[in-house]
Amino acid sequence: METLQRDPYLWQKAKARARFQSHLLSFLLVNALLWVIWAFTFPHHHGRGFHSEIPWPLWVTFFWGLGLIRRGMAAYGGFSREQRTQREYERLVSQQSGVDPLDKYR
Repeated sequence: METLQRDPYLWQKAKARARFQSHLLSFLLVNALLWVIWAFTFPHHHGRGFHSEIPWPLWVTFFWGLGLIRRGMAAYGGFSREQRTQREYERLVSQQSGVDPLDKYR
């Protein structure tokens, strides 16, 4: 059996993206369920104008969504500590060798 040689940086990035995709699916399914529950249990008063009460699923969607955005930015945007550390390391190595560190991202 042949052992698979993985680039540790790319493997970390792939794992982070897979975790984000899993969290995104959970977010969508759970929040859809919460909004359906709210829609069927909220006493809708037709003809009484705008109802000022904030729907309770909004709080879950908002705060969970903030965390999900942060995770997505880390997975796809390169803002995680590991990714920043990797880029800084590559910059330092390339300074010693005289290679432009941004060539990898162009």
